[in-house]
This record gives sequence, C-alpha cells and structure tokens, in this order.
Amino acid sequence: MSDRPGDGSLTWNVTGLLADGAGADRTYPVAGVLVDLGEDVHLAQPIHGLVRLVRENRGILAHANLSTALKMQCSRCVKDISVPIRLDLHEEFLPSLDLSTGKPLPADDEPDVLRLTDHHELELEATVREAIWLAEPIAPVCRPDCPGLCMVCGERVEAGDHEHPDADIDPRLAALLGFREADG
Repeated sequence: MSDRPGDGSLTWNVTGLLADGAGADRTYPVAGVLVDLGEDVHLAQPIHGLVRLVRENRGILAHANLSTALKMQCSRCVKDISVPIRLDLHEEFLPSLDLSTGKPLPADDEPDVLRLTDHHELELEATVREAIWLAEPIAPVCRPDCPGLCMVCGERVEAGDHEHPDADIDPRLAALLGFREADG
C-alpha cells in the first residue's frame, strides 16, 4: 500500500480521493518500479513516469505515462539489446466497497471492470504488466539497417568480411555460372 510519491510501488490508497468530489485528482511519480513479467520477458530498466488519478462519479480514472526497457535479442543478429517501451494507460477503477458503510458493492452488472481492493487501494501492476506484454515488439532489431547473420557460416555480417569456399556445383547447374556478373 502506498500514498507516498515514488516509493517503487504501483499501488495507491485512494480513500481520500474517493471522499472528494468528482474532478478531484492526485498525481504520483513512479520511479524504480520493477514488475515480474514471467519467464520469457525481462525488464532492462525499472519503470518510471507519472500516474494521475482523477475522481469521477463512479470511481477513479487512472492515467499513466510510463517508460521502461525490455531485455531482448536482435531478431537479425541475435545480439543482446535493450528495447525502450512507452506506455500510455487510461483505465477506470470502481470501488468494491461502499466508502461510508463498508458494505460490498454489486459487481455482477459489470464483471469485467477493474476494481479497487477491499482497502480502497488502486493496484495498477497487473494493468502495467499486460500493457508491457502488448507493447513487446515481435521482431526487435539492434538498429534498422542490421545486416544480420551470414547465411553460410552463421557469423555476424557486421563482424567484417569473411570468405567462404565455393561449394561443389552440381554439373547440371554448371551452365548457370556463366550468368554471374563480371567482376569489376
């Protein structure tokens, strides 16, 4: 639970904000936050940014502008790289308990909506995790003009020139050698 700015968490107690009128807001810096993304995806740097929580008539709107980077491999040359990720999230959270009575509020009419915890905490970690998974590039590259790996030996092409012996040519295809471009 957190209501202090920048303490490395993605959870805020919003009891005070729920007691305020519609339109009230709070802004929190996010710094040094690490989330578990599973076995296949790893953060290269902590999550940083700002979260703005706005009271509305139904609950809380969370606006988050966050950035981080993922540890990945270049899809062309298989070099380890860090891929920057920017997240722009806009989510609505509804209370799970009535603030004045403490009684549970019905959730059957909107089962898929995000809810505050029973302690009036807004937990953004799961939403951030899913947004990072969706932002993960399918085929990241170390640079746009990465030449990749040599088709013959598998070495990185950018490592420099390397020669390969001419393979024995099938005699039926030998006539095609005459179609090579002239050197020069």
